[in-house]
Amino acid sequence: MIQSHPRISKAVIPAAGLGTRFLPATKATPKEMLPVVDKPAIQYVVEEAVAAGLDDVLMVTGRNKRPLEDHFDRNYELESALEKKGDADRLAKVQESSDLATMHYVRQGDPRGLGHAVLCAAPHVGDEPFAVLLGDDLIDPRDPLLRRMIEVQEQRGGSVVALMEVAPEQIHLYGSAAVETTEDSDVVRVSGLVEKPDPADAPSNCAIIGRYVLDPAVFGVLRRTEPGRGGEIQLTDALQQLAADERIGGPVHGVVFKGRRYDTGDRGDYLRAIVRLACEREDLGPDFRAWLRRYVTEEMQER
Repeated sequence: MIQSHPRISKAVIPAAGLGTRFLPATKATPKEMLPVVDKPAIQYVVEEAVAAGLDDVLMVTGRNKRPLEDHFDRNYELESALEKKGDADRLAKVQESSDLATMHYVRQGDPRGLGHAVLCAAPHVGDEPFAVLLGDDLIDPRDPLLRRMIEVQEQRGGSVVALMEVAPEQIHLYGSAAVETTEDSDVVRVSGLVEKPDPADAPSNCAIIGRYVLDPAVFGVLRRTEPGRGGEIQLTDALQQLAADERIGGPVHGVVFKGRRYDTGDRGDYLRAIVRLACEREDLGPDFRAWLRRYVTEEMQER
């Protein structure tokens, strides 16, 4: 029986990672601030949360992450300079990030894993369901994954994870879910989860990607969760406990996503994300696509 559950209003964005895969660029610049075309990656994530109706955003940060706070704050000197120049277009773009949402910040302190980062949000979230968005995964706004996950959680309760089918040899890069079908073609019941398993041990090729809608019971489980893979407190391990015993905090479901996802956590995928998004822009796309065709057909053939 489908029931109605409390409306979700808060989003949590863990952003305390060191970004070591992008060194030396991230030595002094947070990886979340690396530009994807002309906006930092983190702004796409906040925009996604707001588009899904979540305008109360808590960012879990760490040392050297002050630029994240500055980006979503007002810059009166810059705004004044643009206003005096009569540059209304750039002024609107600058003000857009500071007007997106009500932003809050908390520091993780020790880098003890995603589960610990989520636990840092407990005082802000309180006793209500909430969304978690990881900054490495950018979801195309034309594919409203988070909105669908919220809908499923409000109907079914418990927690909801985003899943995507990947090649079996790639499953070791993700958490893997054991799933059962439901009456909805894009929704599955999750009966178990494993963090980055060997392909031979993976329960399926359904990989967990960086979107979660969580019941607040997860906080109690995380407080009791011992460090797991990599010596870190894994959110996947806590979700496994919720999936194994729904009396703790309701069932765990998954929304199987088949839309457009841009992975900015890997250098190669980061570059591909920039190319794809630039090609689709009305202001940049026509010229950029023409140059890209020439580059592929002419310059690459010479190498």
